[in-house]
Amino acid sequence: GTAQAAGDTGGDTGGDPLGTLTEIVESAAARSGEAVLAVPEGERLVVLATDGGAAVAACVEYASALEAARPASESLSGDDESLVVGLSAPSGPIAASAAYKQAEQALSVARRRGRVCVEHEHLAAGSVLPLLADDAVRAFADGLLRALRDHDATGRGDLVASLRAWLSRHGQWDAAAADLGVHRHTLRYRMRRVEEILGRSLDDPDVRMELWLALKATAPD
Repeated sequence: GTAQAAGDTGGDTGGDPLGTLTEIVESAAARSGEAVLAVPEGERLVVLATDGGAAVAACVEYASALEAARPASESLSGDDESLVVGLSAPSGPIAASAAYKQAEQALSVARRRGRVCVEHEHLAAGSVLPLLADDAVRAFADGLLRALRDHDATGRGDLVASLRAWLSRHGQWDAAAADLGVHRHTLRYRMRRVEEILGRSLDDPDVRMELWLALKATAPD
């Protein structure tokens, strides 16, 4: 059948979270007659189990219980040693290496979001915007937009707001100008100023993508 790989990190924080997780998934698999492989890897446990089976369900249930028991004000930090679980999408045995990579990616996202358990499939079906909360992304965004914000701080024009409106309207001049309450010629002038200040062309789709993500990453919560 199909299989899922689960990766999780954790240290000994007054107990043995990895040992407990191993016992939980192996016991669940034994009760249901499933095959399961749990391999310790330093401060990580790699689990290969039947997709949709009792072992995976027990793993998710354990992680959910830990998250529910955690105070709402408490969140995981990058160096927190609490148990964290990442689940891959279902895959066949020959794709185990790809499943392991997915589990690692889900694990990294779980750490960044302060979650106990994240499933890779949910990442693909969700939004990329929560990932922009990463400090490195924010630093990149601040650096990219700094010159525009400095320009606006002098009172010589609303370049950041104009850029946001123009990008949100997919470059439609009349619609974006109407949103801003300015003439389209004024907006065209502002976009030329954006290009001059940044030294980048808004005709480049990569530039437009980076600027839009930068605006999203630095938008007020």
